[in-house]
Amino acid sequence: MLELSAAAGEIDLKYVDESGFCAWSEPSYSYYFRGQQKRLEQSKRRGRRLSIIGFLQPLISFVYGLVIGGVSRQSYIQMIELEALEAQKSGRIRVIVQDNGPIHRCKQVQQLWSKWEEMGLYIFFLPKYCSEMNPIELEWQHLKKDELASKTFEDELDLAYAVIDGIQTRGEKGNYSTQRVRFNSHSSA
Repeated sequence: MLELSAAAGEIDLKYVDESGFCAWSEPSYSYYFRGQQKRLEQSKRRGRRLSIIGFLQPLISFVYGLVIGGVSRQSYIQMIELEALEAQKSGRIRVIVQDNGPIHRCKQVQQLWSKWEEMGLYIFFLPKYCSEMNPIELEWQHLKKDELASKTFEDELDLAYAVIDGIQTRGEKGNYSTQRVRFNSHSSA
C-alpha cells in the first residue's frame, strides 16, 4: 500500500538502512587464463570500518552519511530529524521504512516518534528477517560488488572517497540525485 501511495504521488516513501565497508574488499568473480592464479594485493594495514547510513527514495534520491566505526544513535537521529524537517516544510507525509535494528528502536528514538509524526514523518518497521523487502539492500550490494569490487585502500580516507564516488556513479547511472550529510561533531568519529 505504501508503494502504491508513493507511486500515485500521495506520499514520499524512503527506505533506510546501514552498511559497512573495509579497506580490504572481497575478491570479485572474474575470469583468468588457465594456469594463472587470481591475486588481489591487500594493504598492510586493515584499518577501521567505514559505516554508512542511507535513505533511498527509489528513482528520486539517495541521501547518506558516513562515519568511522558504527552508525551511532545520534547519527541516526540527526538523519531522521533532517527528513522530518523536509516533510514539515513540504507539507507532504513522509514514510521511512526500516528494519528493527537496535538504534531504530532504542528508548531515545522512541521518545521522538510523536514529535516526528507531528512534523509529517512516520516510521514503518519491516517484519523481522525480511531484508529483501528493503530496496536499499540492493544498493549496498551493487555498491560493493560493482563500484568497489576488488579494490584496496590505503586508509579510511581513500575508502571514503571511493564510496562517495561509487554512490555518485550509481546515482548518475540510475538518474537519481545523491546527497551526503555531514554529521555534527558529536555524532561521528
